[in-house]
Amino acid sequence: MGRQLSVEIIGTEALTPAERALWLGWTAASPAYESPFFHPDFTAVAGRAAPGARLAVLHRNGTVVGFLPHQRRGGAAQPLGAPLNDYHAVITGPDLDFSIDEAAELVGARSFTATGWTGPASEGEGRTRSRTLLADVTRGWNAYYADRKGAFGKFFKDKERARRSFERDLGPIRIETATGDLSHFDRLIELKQAQYQRTRRHDIFACGWTVDMLRGLLTHDGADFGARLAVMYAGDQPMAYELGLRGAGHYHFWLPAYEADAARYSPGMLLSMETMKAHAAEGQGGGLYDFGFEGEAYKKYFCDLDRQVWEGVGQAAGPTALDTLTGLAPGGLAQSVRRRWAIIDACETTTLGRVRALSAAASAMAGRGRGQPAASLLLAASALCL
Repeated sequence: MGRQLSVEIIGTEALTPAERALWLGWTAASPAYESPFFHPDFTAVAGRAAPGARLAVLHRNGTVVGFLPHQRRGGAAQPLGAPLNDYHAVITGPDLDFSIDEAAELVGARSFTATGWTGPASEGEGRTRSRTLLADVTRGWNAYYADRKGAFGKFFKDKERARRSFERDLGPIRIETATGDLSHFDRLIELKQAQYQRTRRHDIFACGWTVDMLRGLLTHDGADFGARLAVMYAGDQPMAYELGLRGAGHYHFWLPAYEADAARYSPGMLLSMETMKAHAAEGQGGGLYDFGFEGEAYKKYFCDLDRQVWEGVGQAAGPTALDTLTGLAPGGLAQSVRRRWAIIDACETTTLGRVRALSAAASAMAGRGRGQPAASLLLAASALCL
């Protein structure tokens, strides 16, 4: 191990009070760690549900200098809570920084697969830069909304019109920003699973532990960290849901879903707007709202900040069999296969589960534009599990 480091692997709830204080001090001092995914309580709560959950504690000359929460899948490592962890890095003080390649070595794995690595990385095979988008509401909702409407008047007039149509057709809008009714959480999961089935994507909740993790975060009673479930009603009928993660003035819009009857009224956007507005009215506003990865066109209208992250695999050793396999395919196709593999590998913890999921993914891709080559790669990947 370089840099005169030693690494201790402990349970995700085994921090001492001094180590927790050190962790919180580092995250409070650096904007790089402002996401709630970097809060030690996320590690503790997620670790209760995530199979293979571990925490690497980095020492130098007897002093703790860093933490890396992760989960193991055989010889590979992933961010703790993957595929639902949107930001990850080694949490450390200002005088140290660790790359995605070093992450694998630190935890004693052959590879470390990341989707939102905020630490150092470099371009390479299967590794790309991405952006996440955020809305700065530190000056309050009214000032924020005036700025966005001034810049994108037509878009926000359309949303105001959608809101009026929603209320005319379905009933008056009412918002709960933090419901304690877990039946709404159950309905959110049902809607997401129906979406995965409809689009033939891997159902990340079928494995069970991901639902347990989200429920644990939602019921976690922390003063400065936790998940919240916002619900938008038409009268007394719930029509849209969004699970968010909060911490230290930062709110992460995480998992949205809505009822089919509300689809034509942009319910997800309305709920996000109403959530930010309600937080301000409740005296909880004044922070950053994270809309996640860019891609959906609507996000540019809400967001005025961005953050660069890295997606890809850090290697402590040579290429894996999957790397060799996907290296034979064109870049875009290889990346698609890697992404599907990463999701399945994170969710499914048994060989049989991985084989079944990869076979289903291959079947789903077989009829698409470049689907047959991708399907063949996924089927070959499933053979690597055996």
